[in-house]
Amino acid sequence: MAAELLAERVDQTLVLTLSNPGARNALHPDMYAAGVEALATAERDASVRAVVLTGADNFFCAGGNLNRLLENRQKDPSVQAASIDALAEWIEALRACPKPIIAAVEGAAAGAGFSLALACDLLVAADNAKFVMAYVKVGLTPDGGGSWFLSQALPRPLATEILLEGKPVSAARLANAGLVNRVVAPGQARAEALNWATDLAQLSPNAVGRIKSLIDSGASETLTSQLGAERDNFVASLHHADGLEGISAFLEKRPAKYP
Repeated sequence: MAAELLAERVDQTLVLTLSNPGARNALHPDMYAAGVEALATAERDASVRAVVLTGADNFFCAGGNLNRLLENRQKDPSVQAASIDALAEWIEALRACPKPIIAAVEGAAAGAGFSLALACDLLVAADNAKFVMAYVKVGLTPDGGGSWFLSQALPRPLATEILLEGKPVSAARLANAGLVNRVVAPGQARAEALNWATDLAQLSPNAVGRIKSLIDSGASETLTSQLGAERDNFVASLHHADGLEGISAFLEKRPAKYP
């Protein structure tokens, strides 16, 4: 069976499942294009309030397919460069999507699979899940933004250890470092992510999208610039229909209902 990205709706959540039977859901360029298209569709569909990214058969993703990489060595370097650019487009689409995206990791997230999990907004992992950037073990360097995500989120010594040693890191250790939000029993990551997505679906879509944007800009902007961005988003949110509904619901002591 071919590598593919499966898509299904569970109530207001779009579930994207990495599937590559027999290869521990190793990645393929077809998945990248499907991922970009799925997120674009979700962004246009107001009934989709959250996205869950997971892997088939209780395994998140083994990363790149080494046999395919060996084949690409026999081709012009532009072939591999184009493949990495396609992955980068999917990574950027995950970050830019205004809907909250939750990674549900069972088994392991390796290489670019780890990068995909890091690109999500929130991360749920089974307590026996492993995370590994083993590029150095095969004489390669990271792709998919792995080096950026880790260096942004972790102290330099820990990011360096993960990238230079290429050894598996436990979900518990990453949770202690702040990279994994919730650690659950094996087999429960998808269910936990779906429950979380259901909770997030009750929030203002306008506010959620704007908060995601502010989090991204806050990592690199000056305080003055970020204060201006917060002002603009606050004013726009106040004058948005969601702002009226949210304030009214709070004052009337009832649950808010967003369209």
